Amino acid sequence: MTDSEAIIKYIEQHGSIGSRELSAHFGISRQALNPHLRALIDGGKLIKTGSTKNARYHTSVKAEIKERFAGDFQVAGLDESHIYQRLSLSLNLSRWLKPDVESIANYAFTEMLNNVIDHSGSNQTRVRASMGAGTLSFEIKDWGKGVFASIAEGLLLDSEQDAMVELVKGKTKTMPEAHSGEGIFFTSKAVDRFVLRSHRIQMEWNRVQGDVFVSTPRYTKGTTVKLEIKRESRLKLEDIFSRFAPEEFDYKFQKTLVHVKLLNKEYVSRSEAKRLLQNLDKFRVVELDFRDVQAMGQGFADEIFRVFYRNYPNIEIHAINTSPVIQAMIQHVSVE
Repeated sequence: MTDSEAIIKYIEQHGSIGSRELSAHFGISRQALNPHLRALIDGGKLIKTGSTKNARYHTSVKAEIKERFAGDFQVAGLDESHIYQRLSLSLNLSRWLKPDVESIANYAFTEMLNNVIDHSGSNQTRVRASMGAGTLSFEIKDWGKGVFASIAEGLLLDSEQDAMVELVKGKTKTMPEAHSGEGIFFTSKAVDRFVLRSHRIQMEWNRVQGDVFVSTPRYTKGTTVKLEIKRESRLKLEDIFSRFAPEEFDYKFQKTLVHVKLLNKEYVSRSEAKRLLQNLDKFRVVELDFRDVQAMGQGFADEIFRVFYRNYPNIEIHAINTSPVIQAMIQHVSVE
């Protein structure tokens, strides 16, 4: 029987090794070996480099990765693709990442740095990146007007909190002629952890937990973005785009997901519902995630699931992660 300790010990003796050699040594097929390797990688005890037939396995001690990249840049004339290329060479991303993961890293980093260039109003930006044993991390900092303040100003919203809610819907455009408003939405779905902090608002998208968290840290000037991508992520960019911009919609961004709890945890009035529904008529399918929402009044539910549907019969509204209480209220207004 092959156990984890035996695999670790054998790899330590050889420095690094391929799965074919491991399966031959232990007398089992590579298909039978793979679950053991996956468990060791997920537990941080092994590191996999390369892909498919060229993959090699190292113990985390033997293959400790220390690559780091850091730089301060003037925003004027900055090219996000050029900075990514420098960063990629410095961290040797083509060696440490699978092609699909590197595509996610390229997309996420360049989208977020481009936001600094086009929207922040900052003179300077700071970029930090590091490759850990299992995670690629980016941090992009600017000292401009702040992402939520910029959205509030551009869309004439009352507060940065209102801007936060608009941002998570997607298609939030303060420069329609230059941007689609999709970058943050798709990046938050593609990476494993995405933190967006500006002034007194911090949002964290956690893909593992499938949730968004909001906190109110101390005031910080400008905007800080932190991205984490698991080196063994199985996500593909095309899978993310096909979920929210599927073939049936001509590959256009026509489906969104809104975490209802970002406004409140208890909803009563129609005005609250109208605030939530603002700009959702841009989409053809809307998923409303009611996780952690504790109560919903009839007026609020009626405005969403009857009035909005009557006004926009071609838009599908789907409620997910509903409690029995929330689901009962939705059914109540839907049959009236």
